[in-house]
Amino acid sequence: MAFAGSLTLSVSANPVVTKEIREENGKKVEYMFIDGIKVHETDPAKQPQPKVVTPKAYDAEAAKAPANAKILFDGTEATFKNWTDRKGGQTKWKLVDGAMESVRRAGYIQSKEKFGSCRLHIEFATPKDVKGEGQGRGNSGVFLMGQYEVQVLDSYNNVTYPDGQCGALYGRAVPLVNASRKPGEWQTYDITFHRPKFNEKGEVTRRAKFHVVHNGIVIHDNVELTGATGWRGPHSAAEYKKHDDKGFLKMQDHGNPVKFRNIWIQEIED
Repeated sequence: MAFAGSLTLSVSANPVVTKEIREENGKKVEYMFIDGIKVHETDPAKQPQPKVVTPKAYDAEAAKAPANAKILFDGTEATFKNWTDRKGGQTKWKLVDGAMESVRRAGYIQSKEKFGSCRLHIEFATPKDVKGEGQGRGNSGVFLMGQYEVQVLDSYNNVTYPDGQCGALYGRAVPLVNASRKPGEWQTYDITFHRPKFNEKGEVTRRAKFHVVHNGIVIHDNVELTGATGWRGPHSAAEYKKHDDKGFLKMQDHGNPVKFRNIWIQEIED
């Protein structure tokens, strides 16, 4: 199975989150800081770019779904029917050469079934024909429970804010390293995800936790999210909000024709 890796680095076990409101152009803008670093910080002196490492070779055997996994997409028309648009209707994404390809303005694609804590294998390819830069280049995302995002981006020789590069837990956690392959090449995420838990008051009693292996390299080593990953301004991320124990798996249309294939999942009892 593909849930191992070869590289781990130390990160803050209990990040401190602070906020401040600034007046800008007559409007109040929220700034969030995690361990003193501004969300979406672009200054490399304050938030260095993750070290670029050589990804491991694609392992076709390790990418095969175990016998007890649920196959969400295997390149066929039959499993493409496992997916809908955000309203539960027919998706406008395309089935192209055994892959699901996002279509501009088609919106998110989501699984028909809901999941909570799980192990997820998913493969993606950003466009071989490189267009744009930063967040405009090969942008998409994998959303556990429909809201906790592992960023998809063409981060091969492409600089952006580190908490929004490929593999980032968007706005919340920077990947330990940049293990990206070249544009157009197939890449793998092996994600172990433990859902957050809430009490009756809606307070978080257990944070969401991610262990992410990107192209065979550990980029998040059991990282607990300090909050949700939704956009809440140019320098702030959404907070936790109580939700059901299971949610849809979603992938994002961000205007770039990103492809996905070989998607399978194992549910974790917790």
